[in-house]
Amino acid sequence: MKTAYVFPGQGAQFVGMGKSLYDSYSEARDLFEKANEVLGFRLTDTLFSGTDEALKQTQVTQPAVFVHSYIAARIRGAEQQPHMVAGHSLGEFTALAVAGVLSFEEALTLVSKRAHAMQKACEAHPSTMAAILGLSNEEVIEICDSIAGETVVAANFNCPGQVVISGSIKGVEEACDRAKAAGAKRALPLKVGGAFHSPFMEPAREELAQAISDASFGNASCPVYQNVDALPHTKADEIRDNLVKQLSSPVLWTQLTQKMIEDGAGSFVEFGPGRVLQGLIQKIDSSVTVSGYQE
Repeated sequence: MKTAYVFPGQGAQFVGMGKSLYDSYSEARDLFEKANEVLGFRLTDTLFSGTDEALKQTQVTQPAVFVHSYIAARIRGAEQQPHMVAGHSLGEFTALAVAGVLSFEEALTLVSKRAHAMQKACEAHPSTMAAILGLSNEEVIEICDSIAGETVVAANFNCPGQVVISGSIKGVEEACDRAKAAGAKRALPLKVGGAFHSPFMEPAREELAQAISDASFGNASCPVYQNVDALPHTKADEIRDNLVKQLSSPVLWTQLTQKMIEDGAGSFVEFGPGRVLQGLIQKIDSSVTVSGYQE
């Protein structure tokens, strides 16, 4: 049975995450302090003793989730090497660092640039997201395509019966109404800054593409299952190209989890805040084992 390491994205954060690792392990302390240095502000102050509101700011949240997830994997996942890795949206950067594609510092720098680029894109065009529960992928895609004059797309395929849509405020509202009329159990607006993984992120994608182009990528130590195509990759150039596309493309989490299981994954370990991915993976296939570390 193969073991997969998985890493969460934005939204799982909580104040206090990582504090026990910082207090208990010198390697963790060194990495947290290195993160403060790379970012140019004391991330640890917000992480360990800040407010929920401060931690929710995209330019803080994304580095915070990345740093915590990476350090948790370094400390708690050190006893074995994963056979494969994957991350949900932002979490893909953690997967790449754990697989040795990017150094910790380089990955963190890209995450910080990604967060700032996304924040700018959100401020330029007000937009939003919503979770549709109880409809098939195809039904949600059809509803999005039926909204005339507005941009709305399926952004995250999280698990069977749970698809997140992303787009203009009016478009998402109309899609939610149509989803309910089509029999959706729920259509929940999400408290997010904008329409992630949609065409609204194109300016951010273009900005991040240059930074990704300039970064030093290596081949992966194990297959990385990427968001944009749900397939395993180890070659640096392929991984780089897929990472450029990721910000304005849908997250194929259901599909990549199914592919990992098809390729032999029977145990999934989530490193980072919360247990979101453990829940999604069990809904995708209840026969696999899930566990996690979220100190």
